[in-house]
Amino acid sequence: MPVAVSMTTLLLGCGALNETGKSGDARPTKGDDLTVGLLMPETTNTRYVNFDYPIIKRRISELTENQGKVQYANAGASASKQAQQMQKMIDGRVDIILLDAVDSHAVCGLVKKAKNAGIPVIAYDRLAEGPIDAYVSFDNELVGEVQGRTLLAAMGPEVDPSTKIVMMNGSPTDPNAAQFKKGALSELKGKVTIAKSYDVRDWSPDLAQDRMTEALDTIGADDIAAVYSANDSMAGGIVRAMKAAGISRIPPLTGQDADLDAVQRIVTGKQYMSIYKPYPDEAEVAAEMAVYKAQGKGIQFDALTQDHVDSPTDKDIPAQLVAVSALTQKNIKATVVADGVYKISDICIAKFAAACMAIGLD
Repeated sequence: MPVAVSMTTLLLGCGALNETGKSGDARPTKGDDLTVGLLMPETTNTRYVNFDYPIIKRRISELTENQGKVQYANAGASASKQAQQMQKMIDGRVDIILLDAVDSHAVCGLVKKAKNAGIPVIAYDRLAEGPIDAYVSFDNELVGEVQGRTLLAAMGPEVDPSTKIVMMNGSPTDPNAAQFKKGALSELKGKVTIAKSYDVRDWSPDLAQDRMTEALDTIGADDIAAVYSANDSMAGGIVRAMKAAGISRIPPLTGQDADLDAVQRIVTGKQYMSIYKPYPDEAEVAAEMAVYKAQGKGIQFDALTQDHVDSPTDKDIPAQLVAVSALTQKNIKATVVADGVYKISDICIAKFAAACMAIGLD
């Protein structure tokens, strides 16, 4: 039976800035027979089921002589559903929780509840509020900076400040989205004119398509020199809007996450770039953090958390921020192929074979 969790309960006690790690008493440390609760936010982005979950599961198994278990749940972009899933894990007394929050603010009360139950919480990919024990993600402002710089480079060396672009930013409930936007604006502001800027709820590609259609109608296709898209799924919606408007030559378009269909769009020139995040690095670090924290291996845990970040409720949170890179036609082999994320045969299926050959990807 689903657990009823009100938003009032979720937000309870999360308004003040506190030192991290002060709530609740630690539970006895575990051996190899531990259970890690893994909460992922949505299914639109294929990375969670294709990369993050299997890599975390494999690494936890390796670190625990095949005795460690992963209890996995995906919220499908619903904060209330994720609240129920997390409450179930707390009630079931998992040993530690890896949390990729749908709504980083709304989940704060449950983070505190887990802490009071002696269950550590590690924020994964998105910085949840509340007394989390650690955070593993990428340098999100750097992500936006790389997107912005690469977009400017794609537009050429003599970009006029009056040149119009559209910005399609991520969900307002995702703290990463604000950081991506801040990083991108640090590169774009003053160098181009941001004719339209949208914050897209739940990173929805359908909403991104609708917003791009609106921008095309308002600005005019001929006057849009480039489009900043914060991630690949929204880039897909943007391309669909442009095709529906009869645009055959897509202007420079950014993305993030190196989704397979985005890599194929890059091959064919429908998307200029994506941000490649080495998911194996992030996922393996998260698995190691979870096991070492649950087992009380403080030295190993501290070695993985040399960075520190602040959230709206807590400061000096131990963290590891993994580096990212721009993915373009020029470095597909050196990134996603070299790291084993995709095989060339995955990318260069029959319909893309000619485009792959044209850029030397064969």
